[in-house]
Amino acid sequence: MDCLKRLARIASTLACALGALSAWAADYPAPREASWVARDFRFHTGEVMPQLQLHYRTIGTPTGEAILVLHGTTQSGASMLTPAFAGELFGPGQPLDASRYYVIIPDTLGHGKSSKPSDGLRAKFPKYNYEDMVDAHYRLLTEQLNVRHLRAVIGNSMGGMETWIFAVKYARYMDVAVPMACLPTEMSSRNWMLRRLITDSIRNDPDWRNGEYAQQPRSARFASVFFGIATSGGNQALYKAAPTREKADQLLDQRLAAPFPADANDVLYQWDSSRDYNPSAGLEKIMATVLAINAADDERNPPELGLLDREIKRVKNGRVLLIPATDNTAGHGTTGMAKFYQRELGELLQSAPRLAP
Repeated sequence: MDCLKRLARIASTLACALGALSAWAADYPAPREASWVARDFRFHTGEVMPQLQLHYRTIGTPTGEAILVLHGTTQSGASMLTPAFAGELFGPGQPLDASRYYVIIPDTLGHGKSSKPSDGLRAKFPKYNYEDMVDAHYRLLTEQLNVRHLRAVIGNSMGGMETWIFAVKYARYMDVAVPMACLPTEMSSRNWMLRRLITDSIRNDPDWRNGEYAQQPRSARFASVFFGIATSGGNQALYKAAPTREKADQLLDQRLAAPFPADANDVLYQWDSSRDYNPSAGLEKIMATVLAINAADDERNPPELGLLDREIKRVKNGRVLLIPATDNTAGHGTTGMAKFYQRELGELLQSAPRLAP
């Protein structure tokens, strides 16, 4: 009998846990996915692609104020739907409450289900850059989704760099810009050196064959793991996870053995697309209210260089939020956890003035 009672208690506990999980899953509406084809898309190189597919997700209804959310390099819009990000932002009463806002999360050009080299063109795919990504977003918003104005653009890492470009190039199109885990200066120093090591590793791999490989070059996996450990995770958090050589080896072996479904040409293009990133010359043109969010332990954008503090002074209405480093932050990955800036983001959306379209 006691055994049956214990089993009943366990079943009841599991039911409550599953109920709580279901309740969390229902905190914001299920994302809707679709694709749209941009006709005669012109790249910054002058090349024109007759049909460029752009995939996207939306949360909420078009009657809400539009919010554009942009993901990082090698990722897709799905990467912004984690409990640590979406679970902290899109639910009732949260800063991007989907009952009030219309959240739009594209797969950036070259990523996810949007057009990319592995679709067939391989290394003949146009050499896109971040400007092309932003132009593709703008066409999707204006031509397909009929969005006349954005309440905010929020981007993480590569998405943050796109946010800077967006705020410069389409200055009156948004009220708020929140670039995260990035700088508004040209790609340089360790950040660029390690990106180039990824692209050079792939190009110098004998199996790459100028993009016409029969099997995936192994260098793409190794270089990607190397880059991830070198430029993300946070010193304190990585030491907490791997305080001995044995644990460090275990962590590295796990990452090297993890599935790597990416295509080498896609990876090469994705990292190389940052080669000419530099919105610095246009910062005075920005009209949106800017909240630039970085982490103190961000390996790619170290705050001790003072670059963000220097450049934000050129933005008419801009400020910086620097998240302190702890063993609970994750270096460059910290901004993927919205709990660190949820309050500030909510206050900003409540107070920032609205610009006329």
